[in-house]
Amino acid sequence: MKKTLFSVAAVALTLAACQSNKNTDASNADVIGKPNVAVEDGRFTPEVMWSLGVMSEYAVSPDGTNVAFTLRYTDMEQNKNNTELYLMPLSGGEAQRLTYTAESEFSPVWKDASTLLFCRGNEIRSIDIKSLNEGVIATCERGFEGFKLAPDGNSLVYISTIPVERPEHIGKLFAGLDKTTGRINEDLMYRHWDQWVDEIPQIYLVSLQNGTANLDKAVAIVDGPYECPMRPWGGTEQYNFSPDGSKIVYTCRKKTGYDYAHSTNSDIYLYDIASGETRNLSEGIMGYDQNPVFSHDGKMVAWESMERDGYESDKLRLMVMDLESGQKVDLTEGFDYGVMNILWAPDDKELYAIVMYRGMNEIFAFNCETKAIRQISHGYHDVNAIQLAADGQTLVANQVSIQYPGTLYAYSVSDDKAEGRKLSTFNDDVLSQVRMGEVKEQWIKTVDGKEMLTWIIYPYDFDSTKVYPALLFCEGGPQTMVGQFWSTRWNFEVMSGAGYFVIAPNRRGVPGFGMEWLEEISGDYGGLCMKDYMSATDWAAANIPQIDRERIGACGASFGGYSIYWLAGHNHDVKGYNEGRRFKAFLAHNGMFNFEQQYLETEEMWFDNWDLGGPYWDWNNPQIKKSYSNSPHLFVDKWNTPICVIHSEFDFRIVASEGMAAYNAAQMRHIPSRYLYFPDETHWVLRPQNSLLWHRNFIDWFDQWLKK
Repeated sequence: MKKTLFSVAAVALTLAACQSNKNTDASNADVIGKPNVAVEDGRFTPEVMWSLGVMSEYAVSPDGTNVAFTLRYTDMEQNKNNTELYLMPLSGGEAQRLTYTAESEFSPVWKDASTLLFCRGNEIRSIDIKSLNEGVIATCERGFEGFKLAPDGNSLVYISTIPVERPEHIGKLFAGLDKTTGRINEDLMYRHWDQWVDEIPQIYLVSLQNGTANLDKAVAIVDGPYECPMRPWGGTEQYNFSPDGSKIVYTCRKKTGYDYAHSTNSDIYLYDIASGETRNLSEGIMGYDQNPVFSHDGKMVAWESMERDGYESDKLRLMVMDLESGQKVDLTEGFDYGVMNILWAPDDKELYAIVMYRGMNEIFAFNCETKAIRQISHGYHDVNAIQLAADGQTLVANQVSIQYPGTLYAYSVSDDKAEGRKLSTFNDDVLSQVRMGEVKEQWIKTVDGKEMLTWIIYPYDFDSTKVYPALLFCEGGPQTMVGQFWSTRWNFEVMSGAGYFVIAPNRRGVPGFGMEWLEEISGDYGGLCMKDYMSATDWAAANIPQIDRERIGACGASFGGYSIYWLAGHNHDVKGYNEGRRFKAFLAHNGMFNFEQQYLETEEMWFDNWDLGGPYWDWNNPQIKKSYSNSPHLFVDKWNTPICVIHSEFDFRIVASEGMAAYNAAQMRHIPSRYLYFPDETHWVLRPQNSLLWHRNFIDWFDQWLKK
C-alpha cells in the first residue's frame, strides 16, 4: 500500500492507488483500489480531488436492509480508473467491497435480498453478497449498457447495440477495402456529441432459464433502427416493466438522419409482451417525453414531458396517464419548475421527483388527487437521484454539494423540512483533512431590477485582513442551473484552494427560477445574460472588500466559453476599473466563437434553430440578424486581455476549429494567449492525466495574470 502526500508543492505528484488486502491472482495485480491520502496543509487541490471515490449507480435491496453501489477510484500513473461494487447497510456506516477485478462493474440490480446482478465486460453476472461467489447470467458479444429484471425475476430487458448499416449503393463502394478509413454519409446525424454514429442502442427482452439467459432467443422490442434509450444521456431509466411483468413501457424518438437532427419529439411506447403490439401513449405531445414509470397497481404511467418540439430545455412536466381511459393529467400545471427522477408512492396517491429549485436540486411530492405540491428536502445541496426503500417511507438519495462529491443520504417522505441523514462515509477520511472554502448565497439586483442568485465561494484559509483575486464562473448549457454541483472539471473548491474568490451567478437562461427567467436567453445571447455577468462581478467588486477589483478573471465552457469570447470583445471603457477593463484574464473551454461556422458544424440542429432562430442565411428574419450579430468573432478588434483557449478534437457539439480560430485571432492581434488542445477528449475532459493537466494549466494561467 502506497501513501500519497498532498501539499502546496504537490504539482508533480501522482495519485497512488493501493491494492486491496484481499488475495488476488496475477490477472488482478493492477486492480485499482482506494488510495491512502495524507493532505499536509488542508488545501483542496486537483490531486486531492482525483483521490476521492466517485459513486454513481446504487440500488436499495428488496428487503430494505442494504444499499449496493458502484465506486470508482483512479490511478494517475496508469492514467485509468476502475469501478467496483460495494455494499453498505441502509442504516449507514462502513461499506464492504464486493468485487476485486481489473475490469469495471456497473448496473447493480438486486435479484433477491442476498443476490446482486451486475454487468462486467460483455457479461451480466450474479454475486452472493455473503460468500462473494459469482456466476454468469448472460453473455453478449457486443456488450451490455445496462439491464432491468422483471418483477417475477424470470426475464430481463437489456441494452445492447446494433450496427448502423450502409445503404446498398454505398456499401458496394467498400468492397475489398477492409483497410480503408474513409466514411461516406448522405444524411445528417452521422456523429453525435463525442462519437461517430456507427451503432445505436436498443432494448431486448430475454427469458431466464435456470438462472441464465440465451440471447439467441432475445426479442427486439423497438420496431426499427431507432435509438432506445436515446443518446447521449439515456440509460435504463428510459424503460420499465409493468408490476405484473406483462408490459414494457419505453422512451424512443423514432427518427433518423435529418429528421432526428431537427427534432426533440420523442414518445412513450407501451409494448405488450404476449401480443408484441406497441401503443404510443404520448402521441400528439411534440417535445421530449421520457423516463416512464408504472404505478404500483399498473393502471397508470407517469413520465417527464416537454410541450414544444425543438426546444430541448422546455419545462419537464409531470405527466400521468390512465391507461384504461387514455386521460392525461399534468401535475405540474401552474408550477413553474421542471421535474426529473419520478417515483410513485406505495399507495400511488403521490409521486416523488427531483426539482431544480432556486439554485438547488430538491425532492418534491406531487399529490395525484389534489394536485398539491410540497417540498421534502431542504438545504445547500443537489439531490441527483432518489430511490424508495422497502418501507415506503425512506428515500435514498445520491447527493452532492459544492463542498462534497456524491454521497448517499436518507430522507423521510413525510418530512417537509429535512436536510437529510448522511449514510455513506467512503470519502470522509480525505475530506476531513481539507479546509474547504466557505460558500455563501447572495441575491444580487440585475439591471432590470430582478433578483439573481449568485454563489460566492471564499478562498481557502480566508483571512479578512487580506485581499484576493477573483474568478467569474460562466455556466454552460446555456440552460443549466448553477446549483450545488460537484465536478472534476469546474470545481469551485479547487479554485478556492488555489487562492481565489469564485463568483458564480445564475444568470438569465438557467432553469430553477421560473420559465420567464429561463427563456430570456433564447435569441438574445448578447443581452441580459451578459449584463447579469457584469452585474454579479461589479456587485462582488464593490461589496466584498477582500476582493481586489483589479485582479478579476473570467472562465467558462461551452456556452460559458462563448460568454468568455463575448466578454473579451466587451471588456473596454468600463467605468471604475483600471484601463477600462473589468476582467484582467480570460479562459475559454470548448466555446462557440463564430456562430455561422458553428451552425454548419454542429450535429443537433434543433438547438441552434431554437436558440439562434435558424440558419444565418435567412437574413430577412430579424431574429437571425440579432442572434448572429452577437457572434464573438465580430468583436475581435476590441480584444485587449490575455486569453487561454482550450478545445478537444472529439467535441462534436462545438468542434475544435472554433477554439483554434479564437486562439489564432488572439495571436494575430498580439494578445497574450495560450492554446491547450486535447486530441483524445470530448466536450468534457475525462482522462485522469488530461484532467490534471487541465487544472494545472487553469491555475497557472490565472496565477500568471492575477497574482503577479
